Amino acid sequence: MTDTPNALLGPAEIRELAGRLGVRPTKTLGQNFVHDAGTVRKIVRAAGLRPGQRVVEVGPGLGSLTLGLLEAGASVVAVEIDPVLAGEIPATVQRHLPGADFEVVLSDALDVRTLPGEPPTALVANLPYNVAVPVLLTMLERFDSLESVLVMVQAEVADRIAAAPGSKIYGIPSVKAAWYARAWRSLTVSRNVFWPVPNVDSALVALERRDPPTTAATREQVFTVVDAAFAQRRKTLRAALSGLFGSGPAAEAALRAADVDPGARGETLDVTAFARIAEQWGGGATSGDDGVQPSVAPGTVDG
Repeated sequence: MTDTPNALLGPAEIRELAGRLGVRPTKTLGQNFVHDAGTVRKIVRAAGLRPGQRVVEVGPGLGSLTLGLLEAGASVVAVEIDPVLAGEIPATVQRHLPGADFEVVLSDALDVRTLPGEPPTALVANLPYNVAVPVLLTMLERFDSLESVLVMVQAEVADRIAAAPGSKIYGIPSVKAAWYARAWRSLTVSRNVFWPVPNVDSALVALERRDPPTTAATREQVFTVVDAAFAQRRKTLRAALSGLFGSGPAAEAALRAADVDPGARGETLDVTAFARIAEQWGGGATSGDDGVQPSVAPGTVDG
């Protein structure tokens, strides 16, 4: 579908909508609304969507990105936690793009386990900064139909998700994202295209689904080992994993059996190495529901 001049929201309509609804963007919900149509279309082009592709969007807000996705011919199901915004967005879509294929689900994205309609094959979203990593990992875990992801997050978080082993910023988000997908940083987004203007820079991170490592360990077991390895970054794996294996010598033996140097640190290992360690441990899952929540607490950038 070609660009439609009046299909997207501009700064004036964003403010008019927010004023009429009594919406004041809150840090609690991580709300920053994109008001620049050019940026929205750039994000949609970067997503590389197919006509008619089923897309899930988390946190559509007032509908800026939603309209861009629909303009490009996507079929969109949006998950919105704010009841006022969820109640208004269907009317916004109908006003700008009558007949577009759109549904909204009123829910916290961390609670969603099923979505209406065809399973989504792409996730495209401007994620709330305070829960970006937990939401990303939750969606990847619960919706294995997702083939691709393009999400806008805090620039620092984008770098961490896409970081490679050995990097100073490689950590829990990097390893857990790598369990599901290949990740890379995409476009940088100016803070000036948001209302209100955030105090941090934003960036797009793209992910392409791939099979997880072949391992006898469960994902929960691997993620528990990852959490322990990065709990204190300066510790060697021998020391960091002694709590799981019962003692330093036991941890050392397990690491050697997994073909991992006991004196190494977590930031040097890829996800496959963590899976080998988890096979040696074989413990029960302690990472919580879906193994994703404790990895990065809301409002933090872990690892």
